[in-house]
Amino acid sequence: QVQLAESGGGSVQAGGSLTLSCQASGFKYKGACMSWFRQDAGKEREWVAGITSGGAGTGYADSVKGRFTIARDNDRNTMSLEMSSLKPEDTSTYYCAAKNGACSRVWSNFDYWGQGAKVTVSS
Repeated sequence: QVQLAESGGGSVQAGGSLTLSCQASGFKYKGACMSWFRQDAGKEREWVAGITSGGAGTGYADSVKGRFTIARDNDRNTMSLEMSSLKPEDTSTYYCAAKNGACSRVWSNFDYWGQGAKVTVSS
């Protein structure tokens, strides 16, 4: 059974930091592109950051570049998103996603999803 479980969401003041984690199981994690997306009610799911299967390649949305860092541990089947200098506009529900094969920034191309972790940044 495929499972992606996010943890680490919460509330923080603007300028603060949070780290999200994703624990994966039930699929070939080492062969999967992993990404973080975020979505607000009534809006399209937005790609935030991605990392290739081996971890050598990473990419970030312009809105988070320089503030967020994505990483993965293929021995532990985990992925993380370190978020710093948080802004109120980063408030959202963040989703861990996995895609077999090559990476993509399009949410509909992803095969597996977590349940989401809420991040609230207050001004």
